[in-house]
Amino acid sequence: MQTPKIAIAYHSGYGHTAKQAQAVAEGARTTGAEVTLFSVDADFADWDALSACDAIIFGTPTYMGGPSAQFKAFMDATSNTVFAAGALWKDKIAAGFTNSASRAGDKSATFSQLRIFSAQHGMIWVGLGLPPANNSTTGSEDDLNRLGFFEGAAAQSNADQGPDVAPTAADLRTATYLGTRVATMTATFLNGKAA
Repeated sequence: MQTPKIAIAYHSGYGHTAKQAQAVAEGARTTGAEVTLFSVDADFADWDALSACDAIIFGTPTYMGGPSAQFKAFMDATSNTVFAAGALWKDKIAAGFTNSASRAGDKSATFSQLRIFSAQHGMIWVGLGLPPANNSTTGSEDDLNRLGFFEGAAAQSNADQGPDVAPTAADLRTATYLGTRVATMTATFLNGKAA
């Protein structure tokens, strides 16, 4: 059995997405995976360490209907580093998470960009794998995937609350679930390839 190496590459403007990244890491570590967090922006330079991982989980706040400018700069920088070097991320597992002040906040547009970005690198996208919750009279704000996103772990943080309060416990548990799912799927993929 190979132990998966999971990278979490994220940008956090106010600390909310960093808190979400920590929850994703916690979930991945429960499986025994080796997890490294990378705070990324236009000046990111640790390409070799990131490329040595078996899976990369991308995280960014959703600002104005898409990834933060800092995360987008990181994405753009991969064209001259990772992509130009010859598909270094091909067949790695990919997933994503995002946070915004609004419940929807156009997070689907951010997930779409992350999925396309991953596809350009030849990666294999893993969605959240949970049904939408809190969408009936029996649902609650404490449900996993309370915001109802399929593509990745979504969180909502009120604009006037800091990371000491937000995202909600349910959104952080959803992020933990994503980390566990990605680590499990990566182990399955690696061991299947080895067999």
